[in-house]
Amino acid sequence: MNIALIAHDEKKELMIQFCIAYCGILSRNNLCATGTTGKIVSEATGLEITGFLAGSQGGDQQIAARIAWNEIDMLLFFRDPLNPKPTEPNDMNLLRLCDMHNIPVATNIATAEVLIHGLERGDLDWRNIIK
Repeated sequence: MNIALIAHDEKKELMIQFCIAYCGILSRNNLCATGTTGKIVSEATGLEITGFLAGSQGGDQQIAARIAWNEIDMLLFFRDPLNPKPTEPNDMNLLRLCDMHNIPVATNIATAEVLIHGLERGDLDWRNIIK
């Protein structure tokens, strides 16, 4: 499964902790991430992560393009809901694309854990059901 990781600055440490906790599951999948998130998660966990540009430089848009081409199967996007970001229109576009292409998306740790446990059990093989 191709999993994309994005985390706002205020949520990067949470993403690191999540990836450490679920390193075994994540290591069996293809991971990509926006620049800084991918770098710090890879350094902390040893996971192999394809890095894109930083989110502020268009990395989120690179991931959005992959979603549009059905090259991403799940998005873990730890957002900071308290501090508005200048990239918020891009964030909304990213979430809209996930809805359009039926991509499971988690914007917080609780949902991310539900998705990762579903992935581990094999519950997320939904693309074969829809096709």
